[in-house]
Amino acid sequence: MLPAAHRMRRPGDFDRAVRGGVRTGKSTMVVHVADALGDEDAPSVGFVVSKAVGNAVVRNVVKRRMRAVVAEHLTELAPGTLVVVRSLPASASASYTTLESDFSSCLARAQKKRRTPRPVGR
Repeated sequence: MLPAAHRMRRPGDFDRAVRGGVRTGKSTMVVHVADALGDEDAPSVGFVVSKAVGNAVVRNVVKRRMRAVVAEHLTELAPGTLVVVRSLPASASASYTTLESDFSSCLARAQKKRRTPRPVGR
C-alpha cells in the first residue's frame, strides 16, 4: 500500500507533473516525473486510469497493482518529486512482474532525462 504522505491529491500537482515534467513510456504505462515547486519533504505519486483500460473493477485492480509497484520504488525518488503514472489498456492484462519492470524502466529513463541538460536553442 502507498503511504498517505506519498499520495498526490491536488489537481495542480497532476498538471505540473504531466505538463511540465519528463515523460517516458512503455506498452503498459506512461510515467511523468517533475519537481515540486514547494519544499515538499516526501515524493508524491498520482495515478490516472481511464475507462479505456476497462470497467471499474479492472481499473481498480490496475490501480492497486500500480500502488504496490510504486511503493517498492519510493526510496528511489528524491524528496519533492512528483510522479504521475498513466496506465494504458495493456496494463489490464499485464502481470505484476511486467508492470514492475515497465515502471522501473520508465522511472530510470525519466530520472536520466531530468539530469541531462537540454541543448540551448530548442
